[in-house]
Amino acid sequence: MKAHANAKVNLALTVRPPSADGYHPLRGIFQSVSLSDTVAIEPASEDGITVSNDEAPSDESNLAWRALATARRAARISQPFALDLVKTIPAGAGLGGGSADAAAALGLMAHRYGIDPEPAVEIAEGLGADVPFAFFGGTMLAEGRGERLTPMPRLADFGLAIVVPPFSMSTPAVFAQWDAMGGPVADPVPDRALPPALRGGLPIRNDLYPAAAALDRRIIEWRDELEARWGTSVAMTGSGSALFGFFPNPGEAADAARSIDVPVRLSVGVEPVPIGWKRIDD
Repeated sequence: MKAHANAKVNLALTVRPPSADGYHPLRGIFQSVSLSDTVAIEPASEDGITVSNDEAPSDESNLAWRALATARRAARISQPFALDLVKTIPAGAGLGGGSADAAAALGLMAHRYGIDPEPAVEIAEGLGADVPFAFFGGTMLAEGRGERLTPMPRLADFGLAIVVPPFSMSTPAVFAQWDAMGGPVADPVPDRALPPALRGGLPIRNDLYPAAAALDRRIIEWRDELEARWGTSVAMTGSGSALFGFFPNPGEAADAARSIDVPVRLSVGVEPVPIGWKRIDD
């Protein structure tokens, strides 16, 4: 069993002060994009995990393995499995790679062993706030911790150039900094820099950007450099460090990504896709 697990970009992310449970209520537009890891699961003589690089743990703390193990218990099977992850989505970048891998692993197990949609979604919710979105994917209005999802009209006909600078950001540290700064509100991307489908709706801003910039000023330097190089507004996804700009089509986004001639963790042009993961072994 094998699947592509798609990354996500937070096109918009507004943040509120933490509620009584300590979590920050969020509201934003989550979008699956055509950057993916490959997740493969096969029966084996004993359990095992392999990862193509150091972008994910190769032990039982791996979120995809936790998804597999939880689905195995739900299906009441004892068969050992080998999980193999070919990682392209960088960790600590705000692109949801770990959640994407977990959603794909869960989806493969649910398909293979007949786990009904409702229990599968419950498993996804128990794994992490971003896993339910990754399980469905597409274009969603996300609220709460990110687990309350409302489908939005499909976005298409534009490209995104994504650059991941040569450093990562800690999500808990960024939220703690946001709290320490009194909950700053970020400036929105001007409508003129947005695809037509995103104009005039939910403000396209990321309230975590001021906190990430306060923690590591390199994010400011990279954003300024990309805006100057590309001649368009650049935004941050999630808690960073990935930055992205909007382009009229995927080809122009790919050209913009190829123009980056300094060391980075990733520079790629992508386009919106309507799913969070896809089986590729059929």
